[in-house]
Amino acid sequence: MTDEMIVELYLQRSEDAIHETDAAYGRYLHYISFGILRDDEDAKETVNDTYLKAWNSIPPQHPNPLKTFLASITRRLSINRYEFKTAQKRGGGQYELALEELAECIPDRHAETDVTDSIVLKDTLNRFLRELSATERHVFIRRYWHMHTIAEIAHDFAMSQSKVKSMLMRTRQKLKARLDKEGFAV
Repeated sequence: MTDEMIVELYLQRSEDAIHETDAAYGRYLHYISFGILRDDEDAKETVNDTYLKAWNSIPPQHPNPLKTFLASITRRLSINRYEFKTAQKRGGGQYELALEELAECIPDRHAETDVTDSIVLKDTLNRFLRELSATERHVFIRRYWHMHTIAEIAHDFAMSQSKVKSMLMRTRQKLKARLDKEGFAV
């Protein structure tokens, strides 16, 4: 079933929308959530929460592409769940490690920025990612979007962990230089 057909089911308020969404994207959404939470049950609950959020968001939204819309919801819900679960016991998680790695090159999300700055930053990041080699881009996204460990990335790309770390460090340095050039203060 196509994304347009699934969205149409949501617009018609058909419960089949949830079933079709799960059939089309359930495994992918679980993959995203598990990468952040590292807990199968929490990932399953988060994916179910994603379906509820999508149900409540469509309409009025008419997402295109649906996969990206659902992935964004899943990622945000997973991060929220992770932060809630670790509020009392900080440390050790991939989420914190990834954020620490990026802290030197990404502008502070708590700094005062207007909508225009956010749009320009998003555009700059997208252009930066498009300019990377396919391998650099995939490794960067796996680490900082999907929150995978260095060991997982090294295994999946048949690289040593030190090579992955070096590649990520060089990519972060390039990103910092790009953001400095574009006028974003870190």
